[in-house]
Amino acid sequence: MRFEKCAYNVDVEVPKPSLPAEPRRAYVVALIPAHREEAEIGNTIRSLLAQNRPPNKIVVITNRTEDRVADRTHEIAQSFPGVTAINLVFPIGTTHGKSRALNHGWRHHGQLADIVVCIDADTRLPQNAVEDWVDEFYDNPRLGGSSSKFTMRDERNADQTIVQVQRAEFARWTDTSLRRGWTSVLAGTGCAIRGAALVEAATTSGNDDGPWCYASLVEDFELTYRVRAAGYLCQVSPTVRAYTDAMKTVSALWSQRMKWQSGTVSDLMKLGFNRLTALDWIQQFAGFLQAFVRIGWLLALIVSLALGSFVFHPIWLVCPVYFAVTDWIMAARIPHCTWRDRVNAVALVPQDLFAYMRAGWFIYAWTEVLSGSEKDRWTVQYQSEGV
Repeated sequence: MRFEKCAYNVDVEVPKPSLPAEPRRAYVVALIPAHREEAEIGNTIRSLLAQNRPPNKIVVITNRTEDRVADRTHEIAQSFPGVTAINLVFPIGTTHGKSRALNHGWRHHGQLADIVVCIDADTRLPQNAVEDWVDEFYDNPRLGGSSSKFTMRDERNADQTIVQVQRAEFARWTDTSLRRGWTSVLAGTGCAIRGAALVEAATTSGNDDGPWCYASLVEDFELTYRVRAAGYLCQVSPTVRAYTDAMKTVSALWSQRMKWQSGTVSDLMKLGFNRLTALDWIQQFAGFLQAFVRIGWLLALIVSLALGSFVFHPIWLVCPVYFAVTDWIMAARIPHCTWRDRVNAVALVPQDLFAYMRAGWFIYAWTEVLSGSEKDRWTVQYQSEGV
């Protein structure tokens, strides 16, 4: 099928096709793009098969380039009865393998689906996920996509401090999105998208393959923008949670977040400022402000200590105490909160170091995009993760 590229229209809402009549018999297809995930793909598939309302079809699309040695991901996926396993091998130098895998799966198995569930190959869904998503789409005809409330598992084979700061970060993101009532990112970690919305998005993807474009490092943010531009609501589900892997090292975390931030900045530069990107631009401005305040405070402290002019005053404790209290409160909001989450919150140092790290990738990403020296951040992330 060939799709013609058309311009975005962010001001017009169009009537939305309805799902099949009651009883709620939506045709649900789950797409799982997988790149070297032999350790987790079995658990991901099992979590879908164990659903109270399983998907009608589960499609695993393994993908790699010719210069990468295959692992057992495709073989394991094939071993599950009823699971459709596709193995894609791209020419050396091919980029955006995840988007290409999703488009291939959608084009061959998902175009007629009422709801498409997209889930990463290292993610597990609780038993209520698909059933609750189906109910959400029936209850709200304007709903185009619903993201899960995802959290990182408390892994034993990872740096625990790294895991804890990520768990706290995404608990905060979830709370903010739920209070707001909408999201600008349908997280590819685990989300459900109305089939009709994907068909519409395919006309604006800029390629002939399907809804996911090949010009963005953050395909989920870019796709969500186009779904919203078509007049749909995108939200975080109030009841569906997803459990996924954390980045296990500082290097892997930096590489992942550089990919996210560089991709977001690049997309925002292309999309410009409008009612759909306004909040994202404000968040970028706030990020700049926080980064420069933190770095400026640190430099001022270093200079005053070097000159011997630093004088302690109790007011210096206001910010640390405030951050410790707010982090403690947020720790209580982390799903399955552990003692490590609480210790990490009140210790302050891990969260503070993470904040400086966030300031670093924020400024570095903007510098990279504005200078035109953007890298293949997917490859950098894979290398840092050792996959």
